[in-house]
Amino acid sequence: MFNKVLVANRGEIAVRVMRACDELGVQTVAVYSEADRNAGHVQYADEAYNIGPARAADSYLNHDAVIAAGNQAGADAIHPGYGFLAENATFAAAVESTDMTWIGPSSDAMAQLGEKTKARSLMQSADVPVVPGTTDPVESASEVESIAAEYGYPVAIKAEGGGGGRGLQVVRETDDVESKLETAQREGEAYFDNDSVYVEKYLDEPRHIEVQIIADHHGNVRHLGERDCSLQRRHQKVIEEAPSPALSPDLRDEIGEAARRGVQAAAYTNAGTVEFLVEDGEFYFMEVNTRIQVEHTVTEAITGIDIVKWQLRVAAGEPLSFEQSDVITDGHAIEYRINAEKPDADFTPTTGTLTTYDPPGGIGVRVDDAVRQGDSIGGDYDSMIAKVIVSANNRAECLARSERALAEFDIDGIETIIPFHQLMLTDERFCNGEHTTKYLDHELDPERIKRAVEQRGGSTSDELSSDDVGSNDTIERAFTVEVNNKRFDVTLTEETTPEVPLPDLESDAFEAASSDSNSRSTRSRPDEALTDTENDASTVAAGDGEEVSADMQGTILSVEVTEDDTIEAGDVVCVLEAMKMENDITCERGGTVSQVCVSAGDSVDTGDPIVILE
Repeated sequence: MFNKVLVANRGEIAVRVMRACDELGVQTVAVYSEADRNAGHVQYADEAYNIGPARAADSYLNHDAVIAAGNQAGADAIHPGYGFLAENATFAAAVESTDMTWIGPSSDAMAQLGEKTKARSLMQSADVPVVPGTTDPVESASEVESIAAEYGYPVAIKAEGGGGGRGLQVVRETDDVESKLETAQREGEAYFDNDSVYVEKYLDEPRHIEVQIIADHHGNVRHLGERDCSLQRRHQKVIEEAPSPALSPDLRDEIGEAARRGVQAAAYTNAGTVEFLVEDGEFYFMEVNTRIQVEHTVTEAITGIDIVKWQLRVAAGEPLSFEQSDVITDGHAIEYRINAEKPDADFTPTTGTLTTYDPPGGIGVRVDDAVRQGDSIGGDYDSMIAKVIVSANNRAECLARSERALAEFDIDGIETIIPFHQLMLTDERFCNGEHTTKYLDHELDPERIKRAVEQRGGSTSDELSSDDVGSNDTIERAFTVEVNNKRFDVTLTEETTPEVPLPDLESDAFEAASSDSNSRSTRSRPDEALTDTENDASTVAAGDGEEVSADMQGTILSVEVTEDDTIEAGDVVCVLEAMKMENDITCERGGTVSQVCVSAGDSVDTGDPIVILE
C-alpha cells in the first residue's frame, strides 16, 4: 500500500478519497487554487500545496502544477477523483512517466474508452449494442447535417472527453447545427481540454442506467450492479438510485454482463462506470466513465463494498478478494445532490456564505461534503456542495426516510435545490419510478418548483453583525501562510479590546514564515480565515446610462456585442460560465451600447457591469 497519496481534486470527492486513505493508513496531500485557500479539503489533508489561480485551467487542470506538487510532497500516487483531470489520458500518461502511481485505469485504456468514438468502436467489437451514430470525430456542420439526414433529427453532438452533460448539445433542426457544434466544441475544450466531438441519434424518452465495475491487474473484472440516473435536468443528474426500479431481472443481468464484457475487451483496470440508455426494453451503450462517479455512494450503500478503497488497493497491485457471485445487493439507496442553485429560477447557480449549515444524520443517512458553517460558496467551480445518501430495506422505506433527512437539513445563507428534492418526494412519476431523462426538462411544471421553494421558506444571506461578536479581551485567531507554495496553519493570540481594531493580517506590514518543512495542515477548521477578495474584473463606472450587470459570479466566455451596437430587449450581451454552466446574460430593454466593460476570459462578480446602454 502507498505511504502518501496526492488527491488532484477539491470539494467533497477530495475529502471522500482522503477518508479512504486515512482508513488504510495512507497520508494525504491536497492541492488548491487561490479561491480554495481555506476550503474543506485543504483543512482535511495532512499537507496542502497551492497550484495556481482560481481559473481551473490555471490550477486544477494544470498538469505540470499538479505533478510538481506531488513531487514536492513526495507522494507515491495521484488520485484524480472525478471531473477536472480524472478522464484525461494525457495527464494519466504524464503521471505514469514519473515515480508516482496513477490511481485509475491505464492511460491506454483511458484513450480507448474515455474518448467516446474509440469507446463506441471497441464496444461494437465486443458485441455490446451502441446508439446509432459516428465512430469518428466530426469537424464541420455539413458532417452533422449528413448524419442527421441518415438517422433523422434530433441528434446529439457530444464532446469526446465529455461527461455529466458537459459538451453535449441536442440538435433538433438544421438551422441550429452550426451554433450547437461550436458550443459543444467550446465546452469540450474548456472542461476536458479536448474540442473533438462526435454525433449520435438522440433517444427521446430513455432511462439512464449505469453499471459500476472494478477490475484488477490480475485479470479479475467484477460489476457491482446498476444505478438509475434518469432524473436529470439539462443533462445533469440530480437524483440517483440503486438498484433501478425500471429493470427486469433478466435485463439487469444482461446489462451487467455487457458492461463486464466491454471493459475486459479494453484490458481495463481499476474502477469505472459503463453507461447505457434503455428504451422500450432495449439497451444501448452510451459511454464509459474511466473514473469514480459522483453517485458511487449508492452502490456502496447496497453492496457494502468501499469502491474508493478498492481503487487504492488495485492501483497498489492487490487482487480483488471477492468473486462476482459474492456481490449481493441489499435494500435500496438514493443520492440527492445538494447544489447551490435557485431551483425556482431555472436552477441558476448562487453564491454566498453558509450562515447556517447543519446536515441531517440518523440511521440510513450519509452526508458527503467538504463545507462547514461560515464557509463562503463561490462561483468558480461546480455548484454541488454536498450529497445526501439515504438507504433503507426497500424503495418505499428509502423515500420515507428521505423526507425525514431532507427536512432535517438546516442550511441558510445560500439557496439550494433541497426544495426541489422535497417536491420530487411528492411527485407521482418519480415515486412510481416512471420518470425518464426528459421528465424534468419537458414535463415538470415550473410553478410546482416555485411553490416548493416558498413552502420551504427559502434562504437568507444575513451576516452576523458586530453586536453578535463577543468582547473577550484575549482573541485567538487562526490564519494561513504559504512557504514555497506549501500551506501552513498558524494561530495568533492577541490582547485587544473591542474599541481597538484588529491588525490587518493581509497587509504588507504583517509577515509570517515557517522553517519547519515537516509541518502539516491541522484538521481543526479556523474560526476566521483569510479570504481572497481580489476581483479579476476591471471596475468600471456605470456612468449615466443603464447598466446590464452580472447576476452571478463567473467567467466571461464570449461577448456578443460591441460599442455602438443597437440591441433589443432580451438580446444576449455575453455568455457567462458559472459553476460549469453556460448562462446567457440578456438585457431587459433595448438601446445602444455605449460601453463594453468586459472581455472574454474576465472573471466577474455579482453586480459587476457588463455593458452600458444609452
